[in-house]
Amino acid sequence: MSPARRGVRLQSYLGVYALLAAFLILGHGLLLTTPFYWDELGQFIPASLDLFHSGAWIARSTLPNVHPPGVMAWLALVWHIAGYSIAGTRVAMLLIAALGVLATFLLAIELSRGAPGAPAFTAVALLCVSPLFYAQSMMAQLDMPAMSFTALALLLFLQNRHVYAAVVCVVLVLTKETGIVAPLLFGAWIWYEERGSARARVALYYLAPLVALCLWLVVLRLGTGHWFGNSAFTQYNLFYPLNPFRIALALLRRLYYLFIGSGHFIGTAALVWAWPRMPLLRSRPWRIVAVFTAAHVLVVSVLGGAVLERYLLPVLPILYTAFALSFRALMPRARNLALAGLVICLAAANFVNPLYPFPFENNLAFTHFVELQKRAATSIQTRNGVVATAFPMSDALRRPECGYVDLPWKVIEIHDFRRSSVLSLQGRNPAMMAVFDTTWDPLHILDNGAFRWILAKLYDYEAPLTPGEIAQLLGMRVARRWESHGLWMVLLVRNTSGPSV
Repeated sequence: MSPARRGVRLQSYLGVYALLAAFLILGHGLLLTTPFYWDELGQFIPASLDLFHSGAWIARSTLPNVHPPGVMAWLALVWHIAGYSIAGTRVAMLLIAALGVLATFLLAIELSRGAPGAPAFTAVALLCVSPLFYAQSMMAQLDMPAMSFTALALLLFLQNRHVYAAVVCVVLVLTKETGIVAPLLFGAWIWYEERGSARARVALYYLAPLVALCLWLVVLRLGTGHWFGNSAFTQYNLFYPLNPFRIALALLRRLYYLFIGSGHFIGTAALVWAWPRMPLLRSRPWRIVAVFTAAHVLVVSVLGGAVLERYLLPVLPILYTAFALSFRALMPRARNLALAGLVICLAAANFVNPLYPFPFENNLAFTHFVELQKRAATSIQTRNGVVATAFPMSDALRRPECGYVDLPWKVIEIHDFRRSSVLSLQGRNPAMMAVFDTTWDPLHILDNGAFRWILAKLYDYEAPLTPGEIAQLLGMRVARRWESHGLWMVLLVRNTSGPSV
């Protein structure tokens, strides 16, 4: 450890951490009571509540799966201390996000040693303004915490603090199973560099995270009869993606998001320019983080049925540090213009949706969808009878703890709004039906016949019915329609249920 590192007192780190946490909490102040969204309400909050209420490490009120219980244990601990609340949950996640920002800052310093200026501050600014981090930093999901512990593990590994790095990697894999990429890489790297020497045994430290993950899988196997929690999860996330075309498309989507989307093309251009001109970018630390980035992107492209951008969060600190460092290779005027352009693009991407379909959780669009769910749930509570709908609205109505309803509602859940799913409701006569669209498609890309054929072949895609078509099939009528920032939700009621309100 260098003298400079020894000179930083723990109190200084804690002070900076407290400032970052306050900054993030204040920056999300208006969103802290936002009801839970999608996988939050469908998986992670119910699993956390199972642990909080009954000490169940394996989820009971939702389908168990391979995801380790680290985040759920953190939330259960916070609720035990402060009581359960949506705002408290969001603050708990922002506290982990603040750790990630601090780790990003320190990692950027480590990767920028010898570079002029202060690229670490730029890297942190880019991370904090980026739409994916801003949205995910408050959400009760696994990928932002995985980012935080990955950045910290990389920092400790580059500083040759291997015992601490291995301990953080244990926490990492108990947060997100794909975190195993980091310790496996660290162990292999040390073993290769130190082969034949006494120091090669240091690589064995990085077997501890693998042991921890295997123990969790054994617990799952004993508790559920499945190594990954349930057979449907295994099929969708391990076997379904193993199609060469799906893998290729997933990888292209990853590369687009990292190097082009949300203004990243500006940083990518600077990186391409700086690469042959900055030997620092080809140094050992950068080779390590580059290999980690490639390995992580490949793993999340090959595994996982849902191709979600949040899986890329663990490599964002590296990416933004690379951009920040590359800007130093530009002339001052070009550097300032490039940095300003990237910051403006990232900031705008929090509010401006892309022109193609994307997961709403990539930016603040998820809050608009939550708003629609809340308005529809409020209207449903003024009526009587069973409501039919699809996830996530179905769980929003069933789970009062998620912030949408006061009491659990009786719901008939269908898989989606395709014709076959809607026809399954015939004869069941729900009094109401909540219909919505989770596909943002302002250019009507999905209306293109060739594109729709490709999606049908690769992903079993079938266009959903419109609310009018559903109403006609089920003998219902449109009672209410809500719209917010291009998203919509419709409430259908039986023709005999009275006038609309």
